[in-house]
Amino acid sequence: MRLKNKTALVTGGASGFGAGICKKFIAEGASVVVADINAESAAAMAAELGSNASSVAIDVSADTSVKACAETIKATVGDLDIVVNNAGVTHLPAELESISEADFDRVIAVNAKSLFLMSRHFIPAMKARGHGVVLNVASTAGVSPRPRLSWYNASKGFMITATRSMAVELAPYGVRVNAINPVAGETPLLKSFMGEDTPEVRAKFLSTIPLGRFSTPEDMGNAAAFLCSDEASMITGVAMEVDGGRCI
Repeated sequence: MRLKNKTALVTGGASGFGAGICKKFIAEGASVVVADINAESAAAMAAELGSNASSVAIDVSADTSVKACAETIKATVGDLDIVVNNAGVTHLPAELESISEADFDRVIAVNAKSLFLMSRHFIPAMKARGHGVVLNVASTAGVSPRPRLSWYNASKGFMITATRSMAVELAPYGVRVNAINPVAGETPLLKSFMGEDTPEVRAKFLSTIPLGRFSTPEDMGNAAAFLCSDEASMITGVAMEVDGGRCI
């Protein structure tokens, strides 16, 4: 029960890594707000998680939506102890110069601009209270980029640098900021990363991971629970690789 009496918000919490983080947080005693662009999926996940979970719709790339989410949570749940910025998208693998402007804009808006917007609307309350934890779900792509995913890689590199900068600035206010860097995992985004989901493509991806398997939502939940708990009270500004050795 390492998160007992703590309240957490998880964006992109209805599926994939976000769902894994929500489930682990509930198991560790937290109250969880499942935030997702798909309101029905968020509500379904909250119902699955039980009485300590609620849901809210959010488009993390839109200021009006993030602001409305913050106001709703303040009115219904109260103060947050933990904010997990997990929502993310990718473009399909392709030569960097051939990615459409629309795909580029979407990746940057959801993976990078969202961190600015979430900070704008949730950090002030943490600073005022003198404590809080922010966890950003980045990627090994920001450390060891794969070809043909250049703008996704860049967006996750932004998130890692932003994590470190936020940690330095917010430490005097008692707010810790960390990131986790998963390798490709069994989530709805896996097919988009690979371009196509075939045994051959999977084998090629797995050959780059020394432990020989993809990241799972459970892996992310375990790492997130530790970094967001008081056990990690001296840890801030790290980007923890949860990648089976991929970045070695």
